[in-house]
Amino acid sequence: MSTASTVRTRFAPSPTGFLHIGGARTALFSWAWARKHGGKFVLRIEDTDLERSTEVSVNAILESMKWLGLDWDEGPFFQMQRLDRYKAVAEQLIAAGHAYRCWMTRGELDALRKEQAEKGAKPRYDGRWRPERAKALGLVAPAERAPVIRFRTPEEGSVGWSDLVKGAIAFPNAELDDLVLLRADGVPTYNFGVVVDDLDMAITHVIRGDDHVNNTPRQIHIFRALGAALPEFAHVPMILGADGERLSKRHGAVSVTQYRDEGFLPEALVNCLARLGWSHGNDEMLPIGNIVKWFDFAHVSRSAAQFDPAKALWLNLQYIKQADDARLAALVEPLLERALGRRPAGGPPLEKVVALLKDRANTIVHLAEEAMLFYAQQEPARVEVAAEVGAALAALAQKLKGAAWDRASINGVLRDVVKASGLKMPQVLMPLRAVVTGRTQTPPIDAVLELLGRDTVLARLERQLQGASG
Repeated sequence: MSTASTVRTRFAPSPTGFLHIGGARTALFSWAWARKHGGKFVLRIEDTDLERSTEVSVNAILESMKWLGLDWDEGPFFQMQRLDRYKAVAEQLIAAGHAYRCWMTRGELDALRKEQAEKGAKPRYDGRWRPERAKALGLVAPAERAPVIRFRTPEEGSVGWSDLVKGAIAFPNAELDDLVLLRADGVPTYNFGVVVDDLDMAITHVIRGDDHVNNTPRQIHIFRALGAALPEFAHVPMILGADGERLSKRHGAVSVTQYRDEGFLPEALVNCLARLGWSHGNDEMLPIGNIVKWFDFAHVSRSAAQFDPAKALWLNLQYIKQADDARLAALVEPLLERALGRRPAGGPPLEKVVALLKDRANTIVHLAEEAMLFYAQQEPARVEVAAEVGAALAALAQKLKGAAWDRASINGVLRDVVKASGLKMPQVLMPLRAVVTGRTQTPPIDAVLELLGRDTVLARLERQLQGASG
């Protein structure tokens, strides 16, 4: 293990699905801690679940990390490419008396646990293949069956550590049985692979969800058996949905790629993740630079964090408002192209459209839906209006023909026509909006008319006036 003082953190997802919100939050905290201290952030793929691990999941994890901006300095490393190393360390532990081979079958273990449960005892492996016990029991290693390798867990005393989030934690050794380190096929178990990897990669800080607290005492025993210094451990709180239940698919989007596809900006989602169990004063908006600067474990909560979808959408809206118009246009254009079946041509410049709409769109998808107003070949609405309103619309069409086509001039025409008609502003503008856009709600109508263009606006007003007169 390296003796360097450089902070080294890691994120070690299992590629059995997409990168979910909880995993992404862990990755962010690990990444931010390394970046804050000028250290290294390592990406490791724990792919030993052979039945469930897929290349699709690996790619989704890498894609999500890149989209969030959580760049790694080393890796990705894959556990299945390191099997020889795990075998060598397991043999090292056997040679030192800290591990042993066990030939107990799954059926024998199940029968033992059933018997223990019936007696009211905690179901657990009984250590029968420890060399001294196997000898006393007269057990003989069967040649036809490959053994697993188990760790010889101390049976007396306790094991503990000072957690950076939760404080002092300790477990009686009597509660821990002899865990399997290496399966019969040579693939390491989670607790063994993690220790070997963290040791080889000189990880100084292990930051992970608090569902791993029960694994930590087992890992500490292995570290100590290998004569290695312990990393610092920080177990961050689990994430709950708005209803107080553990976050799951029924709460809506839970994977990073799903939030991306639903129109979140990466910086907005990172902001949301940062606030799940950590805060800095009353700050709602946390740009990534400030997260790195301010992140610490003193302000990570010990209790569960609650994910609020409404707050996430509000934050996304704030970031969309601040975003560069050209960037937003580039994100909106492919959505429009998909919806229209063609490039969004024949309308105003897309950058001007998103500039007008972005203050009212809480996702990129929402922004694209609003932008369709300016590019879809829609049939103008014919609206039933009172005679005086129809007269006002006719006067408006006449005045707009000769007006300068900019927002201020259009606004002036609207005010003049409404004043001359003796009507109130909403009595004219609401039907005007419906006639020209087919919608009941839009951004300020003078800005919409400017972007739609004189020809489109007059054609739609003329259609309304002809229909009324017919």
